[in-house]
Amino acid sequence: MAAKKLSESFSKSLIGEVHRCGCMKQTGVSLRYMMEFGAKPTERNLLISAQFLHKELPIRIARRAIELERLPYGLSEKPAVLKVRDWYLDSFRDLRSFPDIKDTSDERDFTQMIKAIKVRHNNVVPMMALGVQQLKKGMDPKIVYEDLDEIHQFLDRFYMSRIGIRMLIGQHVELHNPNPPPHCIGYIDTKMSPMEVARNASEDARSICLREYGTAPDINIYGDPNFTFPYVPSHLHLMVFELVKNSLRAVQERFMDSDKVSPPVRIIVADGLEDVTIKVSDEGGGIPRSGLPKIFTYLYSTARNPLDESSDLAADMGTMAGYGYGLPISRLYARYFGGDLQIISMEGYGTDAYLHLSRLGDSQEPLP
Repeated sequence: MAAKKLSESFSKSLIGEVHRCGCMKQTGVSLRYMMEFGAKPTERNLLISAQFLHKELPIRIARRAIELERLPYGLSEKPAVLKVRDWYLDSFRDLRSFPDIKDTSDERDFTQMIKAIKVRHNNVVPMMALGVQQLKKGMDPKIVYEDLDEIHQFLDRFYMSRIGIRMLIGQHVELHNPNPPPHCIGYIDTKMSPMEVARNASEDARSICLREYGTAPDINIYGDPNFTFPYVPSHLHLMVFELVKNSLRAVQERFMDSDKVSPPVRIIVADGLEDVTIKVSDEGGGIPRSGLPKIFTYLYSTARNPLDESSDLAADMGTMAGYGYGLPISRLYARYFGGDLQIISMEGYGTDAYLHLSRLGDSQEPLP
């Protein structure tokens, strides 16, 4: 990965424009607004949506590109991070060189372009993980990773912003779908069953556990199967999958050499007035209290890292334990629409994860 200096691959005027755009104010949207706006994807509404994205996306992308230049401990110089920075600058250039959107034909061309931008950024998370790994390799082993607070806060902002950018692009592109699934407005399912999403995510996690260990604990799900609320199923799937995968791994490893039958992982779905809460409970032995602050950092994973310089990034993103990003990124997904994720542990017994999802849909995107 030969890293080029900014000035070699990108013109001075483009870099100047990035800095100008990065100073502009971002505009957040709420789940409810996306739902109401997308309910009638008329040509006029799609045109308004494209004009908004044409203005908004360069601002969000510019802010991230500038931050990628200024990371502490030399992280900005790592080959993987330079590659991510180049993706952001390429996308910024594509957006800025796209002329004003005046009619439906412009809007269609714009939609194709942002679709390509979304694909370009598919591997940002593993690539940034690789950059952090490149940094850790060269660092003094005496440095305590939790102390690298600045990097952690940067990654939180960076990934939160990425969730927002991908949601906006994906939502706009999906509104073009001539045959949307029933009750769906873009990415949002207005009648999503959390029980059903939890079941699908659990089956996916369990099949990975079976592949890795040969057996897998049972998963029991409790809640009202008829209950639905508006949310983004792909976000919920990702969060529940991650939590269940962690629980299965903990139980599996604790009971691997035991004569006892592994206790099941339990999922409880509760619908409150403000929040829908999903609790994932396991008897996998829990996490020591000293380890709890580490579980939401990006610089810590108990598992060996499947992401080596040599590995094919896209080959297998489904390994049982990975680059330790599952929990912090799941928490960002929860917070993106006003929810949260909490982990409570009883060392020697097991762990409870509480996933809170705001059911009001009114909270604005948190804009880093």
